[in-house]
Amino acid sequence: MEYPNLLPRFLKYVQVNSRSDEHADCFPSTKREEDFQKEVIIKDLEELGLSDVHYNQNSGCVIAEIPANIDFEVPTMGFLAHCDTADFNSENVKPQIHENYDGKSKIKLGNSEFYLDPAVFPHLANYKGQTIITTSGDTLLGGDDKCGVAEIVTLAEYLLTHPEIKHGKIRLAFTPDEEIGTGAGHFDVAEFGADFAFTVDGEAPGKLDWGTFSAAQFGLDIQGVNVHPAVAKGQMVNALQIAIDFQNQLPADEVPEKTDGRQGFFHLMNLTGTVDNAHMDYIIRDFEREGLEERKALVKSLVHKMNEAFGTERIKLKMWDQYYNMADELAKRMDIINLAREAYRSEGLSINEDPVRGGTDGSQLTYMGLPCPNIFAGQENMHGRYEYTVLESMYKAVDIMVKMVELNVTNNK
Repeated sequence: MEYPNLLPRFLKYVQVNSRSDEHADCFPSTKREEDFQKEVIIKDLEELGLSDVHYNQNSGCVIAEIPANIDFEVPTMGFLAHCDTADFNSENVKPQIHENYDGKSKIKLGNSEFYLDPAVFPHLANYKGQTIITTSGDTLLGGDDKCGVAEIVTLAEYLLTHPEIKHGKIRLAFTPDEEIGTGAGHFDVAEFGADFAFTVDGEAPGKLDWGTFSAAQFGLDIQGVNVHPAVAKGQMVNALQIAIDFQNQLPADEVPEKTDGRQGFFHLMNLTGTVDNAHMDYIIRDFEREGLEERKALVKSLVHKMNEAFGTERIKLKMWDQYYNMADELAKRMDIINLAREAYRSEGLSINEDPVRGGTDGSQLTYMGLPCPNIFAGQENMHGRYEYTVLESMYKAVDIMVKMVELNVTNNK
């Protein structure tokens, strides 16, 4: 089905800069996220006539409710999307609309030197005859996850104007700081009041995510000794060389660029420093909790071994868990997964349940007591200038949500 207000709503949202900031020491991490939520999202929800529209200062979330229009109880369903965008230029976004794509041509990104090339991005061929929305080449698009935001608001609009669609109470949340992994930890599950929920933050139609990596992050602070190179023998301790030596002791093939499928990895994200001191930031990913613990143990053992060799604590390690594979918990709630599967099949979609080589807010929320798999929103090539979405994919995401709220009623009569 086509939803006439979905495209203009999406275009309005992506032109608002709501980028989060992993280096901030406040929550939410940027005022621009909060401004987008309060000045745009809340206003749109109130104009549509939703109930209980408010901003929860503690969780940094906009919350709203679509009241039930049935006279019996069914489980309360929720939908969530995050309002922040990723760590790439998101100022002055100029979305480009390419109608009736021929499925084979390069798509020029605005007036830039960049193209979406089907030879590089073969999934473009899946969208012959459809409407592609791209960046102008110098920013991201923000479809991750303003596709989901626009689709959830459109769902609310559709249900409120079509009372013939019978549904129970539906809770909505628009969350901050997903891209930097700090938003979900503040979420107030009790206040949200849903029995289960779906994040609307996935990729192409048919994608259904209920398995993710388990994840940890660590940082190394390395203290060297800097003396003049002319007299350095036996005295200099080069912090940058220590960093290199540490990196070289990790498994060389267990990095993102050499792994896929269910293979985990160590990922060096940042290395800065001088001879005197250096800092390294890593993430660790594994689908199995046991594998995550083994990777963490390897890091700790390397740090211990190197410090012992120096005879002092030259390397200081700070490590913490980020999230766990939600499949371990959602396997206990296959009724939720089956609800989504039934909706996908009824809309003629082939289901892709390959586990996510990453995480979603649902990873944390599931372990916080809100079972929360992830459905597709239509964005592809996220987090950069080659990001795009497909209008028909966005329509289909709304179709799926409508179908799920209907099935939640019919399956619980």
